[in-house]
Amino acid sequence: MPNKSPGPQIKDRDQYEALRDKGYSKQKSARIANSEGAEKRGGLAKKYEDQTKKEIYDQAKKVGIDGRSKMTKAELINALRTN
Repeated sequence: MPNKSPGPQIKDRDQYEALRDKGYSKQKSARIANSEGAEKRGGLAKKYEDQTKKEIYDQAKKVGIDGRSKMTKAELINALRTN
């Protein structure tokens, strides 16, 4: 079966495909590939430690991390990095 294109709504197709290869669902891969800063590569994205807890929380919300409302800033960062 040939690879289907994820569609025009995906901002970062390479990241999307890499996540799908790792076994992520289509929806989760799309959320991550379309999240703010996804198009920034090579260390150009703002470091989590330099962001406010609200900014990190908003990113965790976009990605769909469960239990984020009770997490500390450090826990949110860890969840984003390991998600």
